[in-house]
Amino acid sequence: MTRWLSEDEQRSWRAWLAAALLLQDRLNRELQGQHGLTMADYEILVRLSEAPDRRLRMSDLAEMTLSSRSRLSHQIDRMEKAGLVERQLCADDRRGAFAALTPDGWDTLVIAAPDHVESVRAHLVDVLSAKEFAALGSACRKVADHLGEPGEA
Repeated sequence: MTRWLSEDEQRSWRAWLAAALLLQDRLNRELQGQHGLTMADYEILVRLSEAPDRRLRMSDLAEMTLSSRSRLSHQIDRMEKAGLVERQLCADDRRGAFAALTPDGWDTLVIAAPDHVESVRAHLVDVLSAKEFAALGSACRKVADHLGEPGEA
C-alpha cells in the first residue's frame, strides 16, 4: 500500500525541491556571468585543485562529480579547449587517462572561488541560522549516505 505524503511532508518536499533547483540555478548563473564557468566546470576545477599533483583519473573524477564517464568526457573536452584542464595518458594503464588542472585553470579557480563562496553565503549560509545550517548539513549527509553517495570520504 502506498504511504502518501502528509500535507506537511508534501510542503517540506516541495520546498526542498524548489530550494535545491533555485539555488543551483542562481549559483550557476552567477558563476557564468562573473567568470564564464558552469557549476560543473567549477566542481571539476575544485576536485582537481584538491587532488595530489592537481590531477585525477577520469574514472575517479566522474565518480566524484556524480557524472557518467561519457558526460565527463564531453565536459573535459570543452574545458580542455578553454585551456582549463588537460588530459594526460596513464603510464600504468594505457586505457586510463588523467584530467589535470592547467595553470590557467588554477588561476581561473583562484579568481572565481571568492565570488562563488560569497554567493553560497548570500543565498544559503547567511539565510539560515548556524543551527539551521548545521541541521541542513546533517540531514543532507544522512540522505547522501543512504543513497550511497560515491566519491566522498
